[in-house]
Amino acid sequence: EPPVTSAYGRRQFLKVSTGALAVGVVACSDDGGGGSADTAAESSSTPAPDTTGAAESTTTTTTAAPLEVTAATVLAAPGSPGLMDEAIYQQRADAYLRFATAAPHVGSPVGVAAHLARASREPDYAWAIDDITVASFADTFAKIDEWRDTRDFDLMYLHWVLALGQGDTDSTRLSPDVIEAIHQRIVANRYRYDDPLPDERLDNLWFWSENHIIINKVIEYLGGQRYPDDTFSVTGLTGAEHMARAKPDILEWVRERGQLGFFEWHSNVYMLKNITPLHLLAEQADDPELVLAAAMALDLCVLDMAAHTQAGCYTAPRGRTYKKDKLSSLDEDTFGSAKFLFDDTTADYQSETDGGATFLAVGTRYRPPQLLVDIAIDDQESVVRERHGVFLDTSAPLEDAPVAPYGKDFADPANLPFWWSLGGLGLWQMARTGLAQATEHKLWDTELFAQVKLIAAINNNDPELVRAWLHQFDAIVNFGFLGEANTYAYRHRKVSLASVLDHRFGEMRDQVHIWQAAIDEDAMVFTTHPLTPPKVTENWNDDESPGYWTGEASMPRSAQYRRTAVHIYQPAWSEATDAVLWSVFPYRQFTHAFVPQDRFDEVRQVGNWTIVTKDGGYIALWSWRTATFKANDPGVPARTFTKPYDLIADGGPDNVWIVEVGNDEDDGDFETFVAAITANEPVVDRTADGFGVAWTSPSSGAVEFSTTGPFMVDGAEQPIGDHPRHEGPWGTIEHESMVHELTNDANSWALDFDAATRSVS
Repeated sequence: EPPVTSAYGRRQFLKVSTGALAVGVVACSDDGGGGSADTAAESSSTPAPDTTGAAESTTTTTTAAPLEVTAATVLAAPGSPGLMDEAIYQQRADAYLRFATAAPHVGSPVGVAAHLARASREPDYAWAIDDITVASFADTFAKIDEWRDTRDFDLMYLHWVLALGQGDTDSTRLSPDVIEAIHQRIVANRYRYDDPLPDERLDNLWFWSENHIIINKVIEYLGGQRYPDDTFSVTGLTGAEHMARAKPDILEWVRERGQLGFFEWHSNVYMLKNITPLHLLAEQADDPELVLAAAMALDLCVLDMAAHTQAGCYTAPRGRTYKKDKLSSLDEDTFGSAKFLFDDTTADYQSETDGGATFLAVGTRYRPPQLLVDIAIDDQESVVRERHGVFLDTSAPLEDAPVAPYGKDFADPANLPFWWSLGGLGLWQMARTGLAQATEHKLWDTELFAQVKLIAAINNNDPELVRAWLHQFDAIVNFGFLGEANTYAYRHRKVSLASVLDHRFGEMRDQVHIWQAAIDEDAMVFTTHPLTPPKVTENWNDDESPGYWTGEASMPRSAQYRRTAVHIYQPAWSEATDAVLWSVFPYRQFTHAFVPQDRFDEVRQVGNWTIVTKDGGYIALWSWRTATFKANDPGVPARTFTKPYDLIADGGPDNVWIVEVGNDEDDGDFETFVAAITANEPVVDRTADGFGVAWTSPSSGAVEFSTTGPFMVDGAEQPIGDHPRHEGPWGTIEHESMVHELTNDANSWALDFDAATRSVS
């Protein structure tokens, strides 16, 4: 099939001729050999999305008259060649909405939206719509009114409630009081940290992370679009003026993701919070330029998950995650979206109020490229290397005016959201600007600035003292900085292994997940260096950040080649570094592994090896320090575990962990795999300066790694940095390239962020 290309002209504002439309914003016609949107929709048991505009575009390509591209036609119509099969999409929408509407969820905007969506698709569907009142939304409205953190999530969902809740039937028409209450909160919201702030108020929203930035820009834009003539009370600007203010920032955010990838790389929490605002924008914006930009960025989200999906498991190292998401892939915030898009798991949906699956089911404009779906469910053995984020040497010599990469001058307050979206609150380069902005905009007294306020107070709120202090203790206090990440992921249909390579070695990181081996959604293994002891709590998910299972007290130096990985733990700081900081961050004198014995068919320990198997997948883990399972603490929730799951390598925070994965197709039965793994004992040389490691892997051959040296595999040096933006069996996207193209035997996909085009075939 010829490609289906979406395009917008940045300077000509979407006026295109018939010639452009021949490869433009249209679906391929039947005469061209492709199926139409109508054909695919007819096979669904539910009403097809309205693709009338797109169909008209197709039929007018033979005329000579100019045609204006609209928000409804800028994306290839659902069912077009190169997009996900529309009948399958609609079947999954039906299935999820039936699941999601099993309970009323009258206080949840997402739950209410699911009922409204089902009612819009099924004319006979009856539900208790009269129970949706201002009072039923009282908790959500109070959170918004009090300017609490994450209220932007709720406002985002309420935009869907507005869109779905003003229908023409009794089951899709919400009370006018509810509609008006939402309206009032949209025009009264504060959308930016530097917007006017009344003297008597604080704003506790965290405005600066990657996901919060795009969410706030999108809801500001859509709020202005919905109420263009209203005066928004915080700024005194009209809705139309808010639209004009938000649009360039949205386009810049999208362009940054195209050039630099995701700052919160591979996050199984916050990837969802990229998907939801981008999808909302693609579905509800009236501006075709923004609709296409949102779809292009959405494609990047889908690719990120697809290239790291194995048996429903988002097997990737992660820049940000929590205990609640990392001990089972069923708990990942992205699980519902991945199941909806890829269905690469036999597990059921886990949440009836999943913001990803709910709104994907509602959407009528955006459909993922089939090539990206193919990547997710591809059974071939694969290796994917990626690079995300921004490199910055945080330990560079202290200087008065350091030069910032990408022109993001550290002294310009306009660039503060860029650096803080990288978690850079502890960057000495940003200390002057950060302190000034925190004072000007009353950030010191907000809930989430307590630690930052303490750092400033320790240094008498003097920017020069703060700069020097942050530089001196960078390995400890800059724990939020995400930095550039080079990731490596091996995937087989029965097992996977993924790591972030040589990333901030020895330093503390608060929410990072360094590596993971997985067989399915529950059968997984990883290591950490814990900062805190296990938290005594009734809540299984409760953990500090960094804590016992969340983050790292010290980052290992990691390397991986296909099925083999080495992780060297060697903290760059200790009690001797600073007594005050040690009193706040006294890390544990051991490293440990999560090995949930209940979830495997067999667990075997041979010497310092712990080897597990399930359904023909194998994971072997070796520790230089002898590791033993800790009995489940009766004071700490063990969820559903009946056997110990905490494998502790006691004796010190410095350790070497080696991991090798295998499967019964390539390595024989479990006995054969165990014999091959244990045939050669790893050799570790520990000196005052660091580690040297050597081992002969049954799959990779001779492996050598050290604290400072190269990663050698079978005599050849393997790169552990400077990866492409994306490299895998489907193609290579170079670092910082604005053109993304991938293909397989059946389908292709391309984005050009300079030309602003999206092509699928």
